[in-house]
Amino acid sequence: MSQANFDEAAQRELSKFLESEQAKARLQQSIHTFCDLAFDKCVTKIGNKLDRSEEACLANTVDRFLDTSLFIVRRLEETKGSM
Repeated sequence: MSQANFDEAAQRELSKFLESEQAKARLQQSIHTFCDLAFDKCVTKIGNKLDRSEEACLANTVDRFLDTSLFIVRRLEETKGSM
């Protein structure tokens, strides 16, 4: 069934759904990329467990990621609220 067979409201709903799913996929890809970068930066030797400096590096990196994510969400909410 092609999109042309839907009425205008259904096409808008489908379009919104597809945009939402694409945004989720982009977010997942960003998180995956972030995890790869953090691991490459912080983990200097492969072993059975992380040493203290590796653990601290990963914890700090995750904290900064969360801080940044919250900042972005708040800014988007402020922008959306002022529209």
